[in-house]
Amino acid sequence: MKKIGGLRRRWLMNTFLVVVPLAVVCILLVTASFSAYYYSGMESDLRYRAKTTKDFFEDNINYDYSKFYQSCVDFTETFEDRNHIELQFINAQGRLVASSYGPWAGKAPHTSEIAEAMTTRSSHTFLGVDDNTGERIMAVSTPLVYSSGEVIGVLRFVTSTRVMNMQIAYIVIVTVCLFLIFILLLLFTSNYYIRSILIPIADITETAKRITGGSYGAQIQTKYLDEIGELADAINEMSVQINQNEKTQTEFISSLSHELRTPLTAITGWGETLLSMDYMDPMQTRRGMNIILREAKRLTEMVVELLDFTRIQDGRMTLNIEMTDIRAEFEDTVYMYGSRLKQEGIVLNYQDNDDEIPEIPCDPKRMRQVFLNILDNAAKHGGEGKRIDSEIRCTGDMVVVHIRDYGPGIPEDEIPLVKKKFYKGASKARGSGIGLAVSDEIIQMHGGALELENADGGGTLVSVSLPVKQ
Repeated sequence: MKKIGGLRRRWLMNTFLVVVPLAVVCILLVTASFSAYYYSGMESDLRYRAKTTKDFFEDNINYDYSKFYQSCVDFTETFEDRNHIELQFINAQGRLVASSYGPWAGKAPHTSEIAEAMTTRSSHTFLGVDDNTGERIMAVSTPLVYSSGEVIGVLRFVTSTRVMNMQIAYIVIVTVCLFLIFILLLLFTSNYYIRSILIPIADITETAKRITGGSYGAQIQTKYLDEIGELADAINEMSVQINQNEKTQTEFISSLSHELRTPLTAITGWGETLLSMDYMDPMQTRRGMNIILREAKRLTEMVVELLDFTRIQDGRMTLNIEMTDIRAEFEDTVYMYGSRLKQEGIVLNYQDNDDEIPEIPCDPKRMRQVFLNILDNAAKHGGEGKRIDSEIRCTGDMVVVHIRDYGPGIPEDEIPLVKKKFYKGASKARGSGIGLAVSDEIIQMHGGALELENADGGGTLVSVSLPVKQ
């Protein structure tokens, strides 16, 4: 369960590593956007006031200085927005001559935009800390030019940014609160979503451990139809296959032990019989030696089959490809095996034809092994029909070999399984259950196919297809 907890932590960490920085960036962008909006609006308002006030005073600037400054004092006294904006008149020497806050408004300001307005004869804005009060302010200064072209002072509007900063701070606080609410919702939904993943994963892990511990066939109960459900189905299928393979392998070992024991018993029994005889009867001795030889060959065939199977499993099976007269190889195998089947009362028919069958690239030794294996299977499993038909044809770019017996056939549900290793099905015939698996692998290595089906009229039809060109 520590790994599951680690997955939860990793999920949350990866989520927050993305969400938190993104949220911080969003908060900064919101703050910057609202700040720019408010400050830009405030500056536009102050500049508009400065322009309209300057236009109003243009007529008065033609008067003498005393009348002009008196009109400045009169104007500041009637200024309506004095509660949140201060209107100042500053002379060319930088002295405060009139203020909407009264004759004792304070010291003359020395912010940079005043000198810039006088020098450039254009409006300038200041945003910063007031030297006199220590308060953050915004100020717009506009030059006042006398009729002679002389700059006689500046008209200055000043306002505190405290209220606006509080509004921006409020927006930031609301944004942060919304972000925290979003984080809580994310935590809740993520926890629910993670649990919907981790609980079935924990079940899958537990079942997988049981399968690893030997509980083959154990199944995972899941109601999910997503990727987790597919994973559970795959593990269930794997568990069934492992269980089936385990049973098949156990049956194979038991069958192989029996198959090995039978010829060994015969060899040992006849060996002891012959050694115990005081007088070696020629007929009995010949019979015993024939049995020993036959069972020894049978053991040899089984060992060769097992060796080939292990080579296939390890990927060490190799082919010695050469151009081969496949018809001749097949006919030789049929005729050689046919004489052997006669002793068992089985007729092996070879259906000759006029097809021109070219030489094909293959391993003749391995192909002879495949043909013998298929004929042997036909005799073991379909021998009660007392007849086996065989033929070889050329169909397009493939050479096809057909071998058919007249036995009981293969149960339909076993047809897809008969080529699997160790599988013997319901048949009670002797054998290791790996002959067809080895033959199928050899045919596939040649680029061909081995197919089994129930023939019309009974029996089993085996088809081997080999490409004319490699």
